[in-house]
Amino acid sequence: MCLIVVGWRVHADYPLVVAANRDEFHARPSAAAGFWPGEPDILGGRDLEAGGTWLGATRSGHFAAVTNVREPSQPSGRRSRGALTAEFLRSASSPADYAANLVLDDYAGFNLLLADNDSLLYLSNRDAEPRPLAPGIYGVSNHRLDTPWPKLLKARQHFAAALGHLPDPDACFELLADRAIEPDESLPATGVPLPWERLLSAVFVQSADYGTRASSVLLRGKDGSITMFEKNFNSDGQVIQSSVISTSE
Repeated sequence: MCLIVVGWRVHADYPLVVAANRDEFHARPSAAAGFWPGEPDILGGRDLEAGGTWLGATRSGHFAAVTNVREPSQPSGRRSRGALTAEFLRSASSPADYAANLVLDDYAGFNLLLADNDSLLYLSNRDAEPRPLAPGIYGVSNHRLDTPWPKLLKARQHFAAALGHLPDPDACFELLADRAIEPDESLPATGVPLPWERLLSAVFVQSADYGTRASSVLLRGKDGSITMFEKNFNSDGQVIQSSVISTSE
């Protein structure tokens, strides 16, 4: 994922609400959101190249999502960051217990959000200790949690308003579809060339080779059921598939 906004215990009917865009090279093989073959308790998309997932949930209430930290000068990690999420979804561990046993140096820079029915935790191997998060609205892109990049500030503001429209996900999808490029004076300096900084400053990234592949909205109800809405896109930024999947089915 390259943009995630989360509402944790701020909506009366949905203790966990997530809106997220996954940005990736279009050539990388992936499977859209669904229950995993042979693992029907896990719901999410799948990376078919390295395994794992960028965002997923389970029938028992686990949730996990990951973004990379943008640091082009750093080497790749020994393991894919998608394993961080997949292995938590396969486990019965609490977020805190799972985080305590990770070997952080195995991975390139990451931001990880983990939740069960009782807690939401943020962890990065480019930040301090794992942090349990109090009720509130949070956002993460390709730097640390709540880094005030323009697109993240804008997404959080619109997400707060979108919560009032649930369970209809359209307002969340609207904020995820924002293709506005930020002015040069507002761009962060992350080590990539200026044309890339411009491209990546949009909430929804679109180019021939790299861009937003999927937009996802996830709702966890008070009864623990998960509903995931997803739109998948081609390199032209056009919707090629839409789905709604629930653990209550």
